[in-house]
Amino acid sequence: MKTLKQLQDIRERMKANVEERKEGATVTAGEPRAHVLVCGGTGCTSGNSKIIYDNFKSLLAEKNVTDVNVIMTGCFGLCSKGPIVVVYPDGSFYTHVKPEDVAEIVEAHLVGGKPVERLLHSEKDANGQMKSINDTDFYKSQYRVVLRNCGVIDPENIDEYLARDGYKAYEKAVTTMTQQQVIDEIKKSGLRGRGGAGFSTGLKWQFTHDAPGTEKYVACNADEGDPGAFMDRSLLEGDPHAVIEAMMIAGYAVGAEHGVIYVRAEYPIAVNRLEVAIKQAHEYGILGNNAMGLGKNFDLELRLGAGAFVCGEETALLNSAEGKRGEPRQRPPFPAVKGLFGKPTLINNVETYGNITQIILNGADWFASFGTEKSKGTKVFALGGKLENVGLVEIPMGTTLRTIVEDIGGGCPNGKKFKAAQTGGPSGGCIPASLIDTAIDYDSLMAIGSMMGSGGLIVMDEDNCMVDIAKFFLEFTVEESCGKCTPCRIGNKRLLEMLDKVTKGEATLEDLDKMEELCYYIKDNSLCGLGQTAPNPVLSTLRYFRDEYEAHCNGTCPAGVCKALVSYKIDKEKCIGCGKCARGCPVAAIDKTDYVAPGHKLASYEIVPAKCIKCGACAGQCPVKAISK
Repeated sequence: MKTLKQLQDIRERMKANVEERKEGATVTAGEPRAHVLVCGGTGCTSGNSKIIYDNFKSLLAEKNVTDVNVIMTGCFGLCSKGPIVVVYPDGSFYTHVKPEDVAEIVEAHLVGGKPVERLLHSEKDANGQMKSINDTDFYKSQYRVVLRNCGVIDPENIDEYLARDGYKAYEKAVTTMTQQQVIDEIKKSGLRGRGGAGFSTGLKWQFTHDAPGTEKYVACNADEGDPGAFMDRSLLEGDPHAVIEAMMIAGYAVGAEHGVIYVRAEYPIAVNRLEVAIKQAHEYGILGNNAMGLGKNFDLELRLGAGAFVCGEETALLNSAEGKRGEPRQRPPFPAVKGLFGKPTLINNVETYGNITQIILNGADWFASFGTEKSKGTKVFALGGKLENVGLVEIPMGTTLRTIVEDIGGGCPNGKKFKAAQTGGPSGGCIPASLIDTAIDYDSLMAIGSMMGSGGLIVMDEDNCMVDIAKFFLEFTVEESCGKCTPCRIGNKRLLEMLDKVTKGEATLEDLDKMEELCYYIKDNSLCGLGQTAPNPVLSTLRYFRDEYEAHCNGTCPAGVCKALVSYKIDKEKCIGCGKCARGCPVAAIDKTDYVAPGHKLASYEIVPAKCIKCGACAGQCPVKAISK
């Protein structure tokens, strides 16, 4: 148990150490001369970053180097370059680090003072000078509010969170603001829910505050289930105390003394770091009775979900958290009136909570100073798909899709053309290349038939078939439907069957009109957000890529993706008779012919259509590109 004065002393004592973790920082006397930050996010952990961390610790100890601090941090964002190691204060940014590289970094850099150039993320300016990390294309357009501590602090050390003004916002709220003043500040900030719907966070807090009853709850929706989305997971892995503190502030504001974090069990690193953070907060007297000695009570517990996508819907989450089947409830009543165990409950997602402490510390006007008129602040996105730079980014609302795809993402690899971007996951829509200058905010995306969603952003290039993309997302939502309501359970299944006919070239143009009609029926009649948004990928691709649907109805897949509409053939005049295609065919569908092309010595080969499974292995084997679709 720590007194408020002791917490304040830790904050000041640790501040210099943590503030040195930036490029060009001045080393304070008595502090380490260098800080080695090793990414401990899920992506880098899968690349053995824990072994890399252990190797740094053991090798530095062997060499008796005691003035270098090694820290396991959260995600740095540039996931496609992981595992990542950053050395401060010189700012050396090492990518694709392997455990066996550690000895060289220790010997050459940490002992000898010379960075290992072959591992550096090298990006040069117009004058040929190496850019600092913050000036690289990936980072320069970003503005970190939610992710401010990720890749900076040790998420399993509460002292380091305190050094970054940790729990100062809760202290400020309880000692200088009334409950209503806290709510008014959140309202004034313009913060909207980052879980997808974009509802006013301040209004949600107000409704819960105004609900009758003395027993209330605060809940955190950490059931992130969109394919390709990992924003919430990364924040919990890199800065769990920020979410805990925000929930404490929310509890004070709405009159709740108990909080529940519902997190999917598929996030073991996030779960472990939350458990560590909650334990440390209890040990320091930050959670529990008389939290931080400020006269208010607040406690937290974790509830693990089994990974059902529908439990991202807040009422389905509440059912699951109570131990019931995870399916949505009829609304009204809304959770603010009747939520967890029938009591008024405030539910926000992880990223929404990630903004709260900074709004309280810096003020609503500060937060509202960036973003757009109706979409304030920043948004965290998980960039995936056909991009050079795949990873986690945080940008001011209103940043264009072009900036995200071409500048931050580095464009599509191998010279391919950008074709579309899917925002909002299975609930969102596809934005075509013609709308690449669209501003990324709630209203702009809704206007073009897409949505913000929780923050997944998947990029597609010219090799993607948009009909196949729509089918992929619909397959996901059909699989994840809880089955409670008929429009979603049956309607989406029928829609998927119609879409399957299109990909096989069996549909007619009239079928496309029927599909569109069914989409709107499902949207208008489904019980919860899963069913109401499930047709969005189909509707948006029908809107912007109808020519591809029509081509499928005419028996061709322009991108050459849908197997039923693809056939491979060998150009006998180009074939050199090497036989690599036949040896690489998994079903022995390629035979040798008697024909020898002019100028060649060996007989050519041909594909037997009846045996071909259209896997494309032969085209990948041919050294002279004689095989085409």
